[in-house]
Amino acid sequence: MASKAQGSSSMKVLVVEDNTVQWMVLLQKLRNYQCEITLAVNGKEAVDLFLEGKKFDIIFCDKDMPIMTGPEAVVKIRAMGETDVKIVGMSADDDAMEVFISAGADIFVPKPIKVQDLESVIKEVVNKKKNTMV
Repeated sequence: MASKAQGSSSMKVLVVEDNTVQWMVLLQKLRNYQCEITLAVNGKEAVDLFLEGKKFDIIFCDKDMPIMTGPEAVVKIRAMGETDVKIVGMSADDDAMEVFISAGADIFVPKPIKVQDLESVIKEVVNKKKNTMV
């Protein structure tokens, strides 16, 4: 079941992660950026959110999850025409970068995710939003 943590920013972030410890760590790091955060515990939940018409600025997506993997979800989300959302693949697996990029992810960051990687992605999306609003 998808859940939401509110922030005061207009930045909408989807975290797709089945490991409670991993998503809690990422959630804690994201809270520093005042994002509106939605959690999906598998790829199918992420795809369903898009089918319901939800929009996100960034997706942080794990690779190995039950029901539907991260790369499978990325393929489906991109097939829906969702090209504006920044998709970040995350995994501790050595082969995950190639799998995510070929599925349609924009970038890959290894786990555990570093604060500077997170900050870099968020700043890039914030700057892109500012430039498209002008």
